[in-house]
Amino acid sequence: MQPVEINTGTWYLRQIRADSAIDDRPAITAAFNEAALKRYTPQFEIPDLAAAGEYVARRAAEWERDERYSWAIAEPVSGEMVGEVGLKDVDLHQAFANASCWTHPDWRGLGIMGVALRAVLRFGFGALDLHYIGYAHAASNTSSRRVAEKCGFTLDGRLRAAALVDGAREDVLVWSRLATDP
Repeated sequence: MQPVEINTGTWYLRQIRADSAIDDRPAITAAFNEAALKRYTPQFEIPDLAAAGEYVARRAAEWERDERYSWAIAEPVSGEMVGEVGLKDVDLHQAFANASCWTHPDWRGLGIMGVALRAVLRFGFGALDLHYIGYAHAASNTSSRRVAEKCGFTLDGRLRAAALVDGAREDVLVWSRLATDP
């Protein structure tokens, strides 16, 4: 599937890019080297623009293979990337995916992610005809909990000691939205 753009009314969701017109690599590098994001996403090592370029290329390839649909959340006037939202672990046959998201540290606390993720949920349930979209995060990540609650996810349970945060084991909260949920 080709990347789809979504206008949320407040924010513009577009393909993550690194080209002559729009270069998201500086925003990606800055975000993934900020302490809070690094704390919860230690699997991503993005120390420089070259690594950010690989990240952008990986996201494009995942979209093409229908494995993951990721959008840059962009400020609509400047096009500046303020975060990323997406559906990962996509299984179109089983009508299943998991939501993922992060916000650039300079743009946190503005309600951006709730707006963006709700738009992606509509895309998932509508255009992709998904039945289930999950969302999981470390229990100490209160920002992710607020996003889940604002987007109407149901807390399904807890995976005990399933995450490693700052070198210590921590529970993971598991949420879900169904296409049949109000």
